[in-house]
Amino acid sequence: MPPMAPPRNQKSVRSDLIDLAGHGDDIREASDALKAMAHPLRLKILCLVGQHELMVQEIVEAVGTSQSNISQHLAVMRERGLLASRKEANKVFYRIDDPRILKMIGMMREVFCSV
Repeated sequence: MPPMAPPRNQKSVRSDLIDLAGHGDDIREASDALKAMAHPLRLKILCLVGQHELMVQEIVEAVGTSQSNISQHLAVMRERGLLASRKEANKVFYRIDDPRILKMIGMMREVFCSV
């Protein structure tokens, strides 16, 4: 009996991977985004600010670590373009400004979380 053909969506995923592999700039951008997300606290922060814009203090309270620790992680993600910020008086608000990052978080939730 011949082997079964992969499901249609699996072929699509494979062709998307081949397509991505041929684009050096896209590979670098994807790699940089994944590196910036590749810390449990950063991923938790992204999940929080993916829902709505939050002040630094709200992130500190939700994550449960020091403000200096959170600020370091926020700086990494802001420098890598995952987060945008705005200042209002003495408060800094963070949000995800790139819909691709929201999509990646949603896909990770779908794949890794038992919902």
